[in-house]
Amino acid sequence: MPDFFPHLSLILGGARSGKSRLAEKLCHISGLPRSYIATAEAWDDEMRARIAQHIADRGADWTTIEAPHDLVGALARAKGVVLIDCATLWLTNVMLAEGDIDAETAQLIAALQAYPDPVIIVSNEVGWGIVPDNRLARDFRDAQGRLNQRLAEIADTVVGVMAGLPLVLKGQLPVGI
Repeated sequence: MPDFFPHLSLILGGARSGKSRLAEKLCHISGLPRSYIATAEAWDDEMRARIAQHIADRGADWTTIEAPHDLVGALARAKGVVLIDCATLWLTNVMLAEGDIDAETAQLIAALQAYPDPVIIVSNEVGWGIVPDNRLARDFRDAQGRLNQRLAEIADTVVGVMAGLPLVLKGQLPVGI
């Protein structure tokens, strides 16, 4: 592992900004075994194909844990550096299941802080667009903003990614990124 490697990193950005690619690169340079916690659920053929492509792109040297709802349990099963991709889909799943967002977020934060190795969380920045035209979308946008703030508060490093370029908002990236 490099001389400096943050315990908790939050990588934010829009769709196709390069945030997952940066997160995967961070995991690789850690030198630790890699666990990928996937929060997506495949509801249709396009999503199944997208998930299959992500798995193929990562390669066989990752342990994948599917956890669309139970991130705390997934962290308990993970080993080495962990990439959670992504907090946005996890929040979507919590909201659609009518879960207690505040309680589940508090449990997640406690688990992240207790995990012994580095964790990199990918999340979408959804607040830069237009105001949504329906209540569910507005509630989601607001909840995602609050979740990102909570994660950023405890993260050692927070990076925004735009057009594949990282912009460090808090902390620092390891040498080699």
